[in-house]
Amino acid sequence: MISYLEAKTMLVKFEVYKDDGFWCARGIGVDIFTQGKTLDELMENLKEAVELHFEDQLHAGKEIRILTLSEIDCLISRS
Repeated sequence: MISYLEAKTMLVKFEVYKDDGFWCARGIGVDIFTQGKTLDELMENLKEAVELHFEDQLHAGKEIRILTLSEIDCLISRS
């Protein structure tokens, strides 16, 4: 079995949620956290955080794909 660090493309997953007016991204299985006022700002900050965290792997020719997972709040009720 090939680990994600041995494959050419690494997959890094993040939980994305809104907390106290900020969009937050918390790494799943990796120690990375960042936030932004907008989703666009969050994604830019997330890319930068991932690049810094995996700097050695990027220099070694690895590619990184970021997958974001978020909860969608939906209320269903019977009237």
